[in-house]
Amino acid sequence: MKLKRHLKVMATLILMMILAACNNVNSTEGETSEKTDLDEKVTLVEDAIIKAESPDASPQLALNREDTVIVGLQEPGGIFTPYFNTSGYDGNVQSVMFPPLVEVNEAGESIPGLAESWDISEDELTYTYHLREGLLFDDGTPLTAEDVEFTLTLLHDPSYPGGTDITEAKVVGGLDYKNGEAEDISGIQIIDEKTIEITTEEVNARALRLLGGQILSKGYYGKGYEKGDLDYLSDLHLKPVGAGPFRFVAYLPGQEIRFEANEHFYDGKPEVAQFIYKTLEGDSQQFFQTGELDYSALAANQDNFEFLQEIGFADTNIYTSSAYGYMSFNHEKELFKDPKVRQAFILGLDRQTIIDAYYQGYAQVANIPVSPTSWAYTEDIGSTTYDPEQAKKLLEEAGWLAGSDGIREKEGEKLVVYYFTSAGGLGDVLIPIAKENYKELGIDLQVEQMDFNALLARVENGDHDLASFSTTMLTDPYNGVSNFHSKSQSATFKGYGSDKIDGLIDATIATNDIEERKLAFNNLYKALEEDPPVILMSYTKVLSGTNARVEGFEPNGYRGISSSLKNLKIVNPSES
Repeated sequence: MKLKRHLKVMATLILMMILAACNNVNSTEGETSEKTDLDEKVTLVEDAIIKAESPDASPQLALNREDTVIVGLQEPGGIFTPYFNTSGYDGNVQSVMFPPLVEVNEAGESIPGLAESWDISEDELTYTYHLREGLLFDDGTPLTAEDVEFTLTLLHDPSYPGGTDITEAKVVGGLDYKNGEAEDISGIQIIDEKTIEITTEEVNARALRLLGGQILSKGYYGKGYEKGDLDYLSDLHLKPVGAGPFRFVAYLPGQEIRFEANEHFYDGKPEVAQFIYKTLEGDSQQFFQTGELDYSALAANQDNFEFLQEIGFADTNIYTSSAYGYMSFNHEKELFKDPKVRQAFILGLDRQTIIDAYYQGYAQVANIPVSPTSWAYTEDIGSTTYDPEQAKKLLEEAGWLAGSDGIREKEGEKLVVYYFTSAGGLGDVLIPIAKENYKELGIDLQVEQMDFNALLARVENGDHDLASFSTTMLTDPYNGVSNFHSKSQSATFKGYGSDKIDGLIDATIATNDIEERKLAFNNLYKALEEDPPVILMSYTKVLSGTNARVEGFEPNGYRGISSSLKNLKIVNPSES
């Protein structure tokens, strides 16, 4: 079922972001952290790059690799063709070889990738992409506008099985092609080898990146193409041909994915001859300490920060993720149809204490459904306040009155709420605090902890009242609110939405003007305060260490390490 596949993709992307700093994102809300004294004031850790104090302490095992950089990665699924994978780890592999037409910088803004520039028509319906001069795939063949057209055609194919819904861009003639009513897509016009023009039916700020994604070679991936049958592509998933800084060499399951520098890369052949994703199971922290890995993303907490400082040879990077953590309401339950009840559950939970105790300053309480890294963020809307007295008042206004045993009742029904979360992690801190907070309000919080796949299944089945999740990395702020739309297929938000909320969400992508979009998002955030879809929990930090022998890693909360791989180089640690 497509919905289930979507949730499983989300789960793998969640883990991916922690392990390789590339797309969301925490199985519920994070990896292991140590609990701090709840009375201790915690200061938010600032984003920072801290150079190694003793770069010459780098292990000999790492120093022996004179032309190779190694990064740890969870075992991928072996589908290395963009748009066809269901594992987020495959996405890490693909990002080494397949840069997009339009990249994303550390503020979530669009910047040139394979396209050196683009134009948007005055009516904001037509996008014209101008490709860089002399683009080549890593097999030496030209990358032209024909390859862009082929990629978009493939995504519109009626048999396309992947998770990218290109129809959201509403390309003129796209649905006609997909539904078998046309032999080509009328809205896609090749102007010349370097220029392609795409006309859409309605304004959509997401279209620029949706249409400007990774490009598949028509000469390679299109050799066997017949409309309605993409099965032939399965033979190419382990033989990728891309246009990135490194080309694929070999995949050894359970061991590594090996790449070599691509001399055809538009920005020049990387200085590093080989790049490897190591997929061996084990302790990535230990692998980094012994020199087996050159880069490692660790759970962001004080213990791991001190570990990186103590070993001496690690350049440390602390940055804020573009994801956010939340607790979702089951909006199909009668209890949560009243926004006053949802507001009470938010105000009555001491989120600050929970986040401080677990993350030790490496996260902050979320106030709106977008990260502080985004141009759409504002601290002027949304509250992080803990106000149990106001929460009690709201519950009373909603008809939930205190019972003889302290548990609130309404029409003979006790206020008993079932909360589902993954075992371990944030839940170990959240559960006792939440139970106590909600008990004070007259709410009986019953908790079940389970593995993440079971959590997804139970939520999809609607067994929960509350459940903990985190988003994946959000390359556009719309991605953080789209599931609140009544037309969303997300199991997590079934039953939520209204014409008002839908209209405000739609308005956030109804223009390409950033300032107008900011205003639209602010209007939406204010409405979500009154009619909350979730309990916003956290914006988390990502902590990574790089062996000082390697320069060039510049991870960010939107693209992880992928966009900086082209800049990697190996230096003499004593000179770094």
